[in-house]
Amino acid sequence: MSAEGKVHIEAVSTLAVIAASHEPLLFLDDQLRVIAASTSFCRAFGIDPKTVAGATLPQLGNGEWGLPQLAELLKATASGAAAIDAYEADLVRPGRDTRHLLLHAHVLDDEVPDHTRLLLAVTDVTDRRADARQKDDLLREKAILLREVQHRVANSLQIVASVLMQSARRVQSDEARGHLEDAHSRVMSIAAVQRQLSMATLGEVAIRPYFVQLCNSLGASMIRDRTRVSIEVSADDGSTSADTSISLGLIVTELVINALKHAFPDQRHGTIKVDYRGSGPGWTLSVSDNGIGMPNDPAAAKPGLGTGIIEALARQLEARVEVDGGPPGVTTSIVHP
Repeated sequence: MSAEGKVHIEAVSTLAVIAASHEPLLFLDDQLRVIAASTSFCRAFGIDPKTVAGATLPQLGNGEWGLPQLAELLKATASGAAAIDAYEADLVRPGRDTRHLLLHAHVLDDEVPDHTRLLLAVTDVTDRRADARQKDDLLREKAILLREVQHRVANSLQIVASVLMQSARRVQSDEARGHLEDAHSRVMSIAAVQRQLSMATLGEVAIRPYFVQLCNSLGASMIRDRTRVSIEVSADDGSTSADTSISLGLIVTELVINALKHAFPDQRHGTIKVDYRGSGPGWTLSVSDNGIGMPNDPAAAKPGLGTGIIEALARQLEARVEVDGGPPGVTTSIVHP
């Protein structure tokens, strides 16, 4: 068979493949005249298949395909000076919805000199973009609602804490006052965690800024004389999920509050240090102070509610609790192997 015969057979085969394609396709010559169009192209854009062959782009439909910039890009692609890859264009049709298109074009090499052919693939992404915009709108609405809920939760926690403190001041029993003050501390710790997380974005939470803001908040609300007791934070550049960060924040606040209550009696000066180090899936959180250390009286050293909360949170994180009674001070570490 002659070379011309092979070219003819290949051309016929190419036209048949294009016509039967499920994707909207246009087969163009170097003058941007349509050699063939897929049935899906005509159906998708409401064009009579009989009017396609031999037409130029501006002659398709009601002229809506006569996009000057697209024509220039196609000519540049045919000459090898450019390439159309994910070019976006709006197809404006009188009396019909505007469609947003994604266009790809490349030269078909049939090894025949001076025989340039272009294949233009058209993807209608209008509905996809509309879905994406709707999703973005829903996410923004969700974020607004979340901020509103967080604001109301913060207000409610402040009210509860205020009521508890007022009740503690009114009661005569030292034991009842102690329980109410403990409850107040718990509410304040939850409020501190909630306040810091409300300022973080959804998803991963960076540990260092989270702990710094958390400890600043705790210090501002619970340390009257910042020259006597201070809180220091050191942490690596690790991050964790929002769920895990809640548990870690509650552990930190519980340990910091415990140190503030017990480590520095009689106006002692001291420092509370919060440290976090991560390595792969493992991490260690420690809170230490340079205070008076563990009490010698076994009755005073009996684990309280705070210890139970820390152990429960550690179990939830699949971590273990390690306590070093010093001297000096006490160091409590939460270790995730």
